Amino acid sequence: MKGALSVIGLSRVAFLYSFPLSSRARSTLTPTIIRNMPQKRKPSQNGTRENGTNSTSDTNKRGKSDLSSPHPNSRQAEEFGIVLRQFYPPEMSNERCQAYNDGTLERPMETLNRVCEETVDARLSIRPNAAVVHWFKSDLRLHDNRALRKAYEVAREHSIPLIALYILSPEDLTAHLSSPARVDLTLRTLEQLKLDLGELDIPLHMETQESRRDIPQRIIHLCQEWGANHLFANIEYEVDELRREAKLVRLCVENGIAFDVLHDTCVVPPGLLSSQQGKQYAVYSPWFRSWQMFLMDNPEHLEVSEEPGSNPGNARKVFKDLFASEVPGAPNNKRLSDEEREHFRQLYPAGEHEGLDRLESFLEEKATAYDDMRNSLSKQTTSVLSPYFASGSLSARTAVAKAKKANKNQLDRNELGFVSWISEVAWRDFYKHVLVRWPFICMNKCFKPEFTDLEWEYNMDYFNAWCEGRTGFPIVDAAMRQMKSSAWMHNRSRMIVASFLSKDLLIDWRRGERYFMEHLIDGDFASNHGGWGFGSSTGVDPQPYFRIFSPLRQSERFDPDGDYIRRWVPELREIEGSAIHDPYDRGAGDLAEKNGYPRPIVDHATRRALALDRYKKAAGGKSR
Repeated sequence: MKGALSVIGLSRVAFLYSFPLSSRARSTLTPTIIRNMPQKRKPSQNGTRENGTNSTSDTNKRGKSDLSSPHPNSRQAEEFGIVLRQFYPPEMSNERCQAYNDGTLERPMETLNRVCEETVDARLSIRPNAAVVHWFKSDLRLHDNRALRKAYEVAREHSIPLIALYILSPEDLTAHLSSPARVDLTLRTLEQLKLDLGELDIPLHMETQESRRDIPQRIIHLCQEWGANHLFANIEYEVDELRREAKLVRLCVENGIAFDVLHDTCVVPPGLLSSQQGKQYAVYSPWFRSWQMFLMDNPEHLEVSEEPGSNPGNARKVFKDLFASEVPGAPNNKRLSDEEREHFRQLYPAGEHEGLDRLESFLEEKATAYDDMRNSLSKQTTSVLSPYFASGSLSARTAVAKAKKANKNQLDRNELGFVSWISEVAWRDFYKHVLVRWPFICMNKCFKPEFTDLEWEYNMDYFNAWCEGRTGFPIVDAAMRQMKSSAWMHNRSRMIVASFLSKDLLIDWRRGERYFMEHLIDGDFASNHGGWGFGSSTGVDPQPYFRIFSPLRQSERFDPDGDYIRRWVPELREIEGSAIHDPYDRGAGDLAEKNGYPRPIVDHATRRALALDRYKKAAGGKSR
């Protein structure tokens, strides 16, 4: 489970670069960037309807779906909570996945590019008025925030106030399966962000919008109320968000507002890397080599944006009331208890200052040994920065830039530990590139649609045992209990439990994907989906389906002394030596049973054979 973890370009032919298209930022792309740009795709011919979150043709899983030819298994997918019916229609067909592959259907990123291109003249003609607005989403930081910096520069150039905006959408939190721990971290981060902005005399207006479909119109209303003709935001690459932004670009123009969206989340924006055949990479290793070479040839992509300075306008006077805006409360279905809140506050202090401090400490103390120690489960050898990447309080660009500097300004040599860690951060880029190129993975589908036909099981006793960490496989149970306690799990553990659920229990991997999102503090759709695709062999760059993790071998290799197991499975703490990895088969069954530890719920060898048979049938079957 690797990686955890301005559309508006410089000219009309460069819609995938990372600066807003305006009179302040026009220039020409280098031949390298133009060569790497994807070919334009045909617009969809099916009359899709933009409504701010999804359309009638397909939606996000975050928007899971498409209306045509639902798969026979879709009833079970809905019954067992894989498709959220209150938000999304049934599972899309494999034919429509192929239509995205061959360009018959326009991808959401391409739609946003096209809308920006079609409105460029109108947006450039709009002059600043009484204020400039930056819309915070999953970029809750001042340091290295591309859209925030551009908004500040426009405000400073025209000596008008900069206003920051954040809108909490309970429907989005539910539809996107956000965990209570992540929601709490977001709200705590907003508290710190408000303080940091306040020191610069920049107000942060925060509010809750119960209906997510109303958000675009609400933003326009706020801009009009504040006299703001310019709005800036960073891109989120999930399907619902891309469609919302495309709609908002047009709505803003119709209301005399220029809305500029920028690439910020990825170090290298999606669309700038391609193989020699001009195609998007679907395997990580060659993609990462291309990513390294691109950054070496285009070092400006690792340039960190400056924080905004003091508000250039008299916001304290003109927009005095906005400074009184309070951080919204968590919706009822996303609330933690007071005890849980304090627990997570201690584990993950909020805000960009904490993220930057953790980054610096990791690079100074642990990075050089990272390649050797990163898979060790018993020791804290990883950075645990994923919650800060996911909340946007730390940018991946900053992390890579600082790691490169610490590695004597090298991305591909010198200290292997630094290069290995940079590679892990780059997985976040990779999975977002995949999401943009193959948007159907946001629609309740795996990258390999043929595995839709795999005969999954929906044994709730097995699933509940997996969730509770009571499978009888100590390494699996330790990992699941770690997540229950910490809302976080070691990357190696994520791979182990994903393989176990999908290969040993043969439970639909999407159940595990959803469970992770609902419990992890670092839940990120692209990385989580990509990781589950990797672990279940249904995604890009997968372990081939015939590679099935042995829980026992994984346990012996990555927790050789059993310390990780003893920490999280107290029933086994008295067991000494190698018996802790498999107590019922190594002479410690009486003690394990006495302390209430369950026997294995399945036989690994038997289930492995069954999984091989089912995967083989699905892989060899014909796509619908």
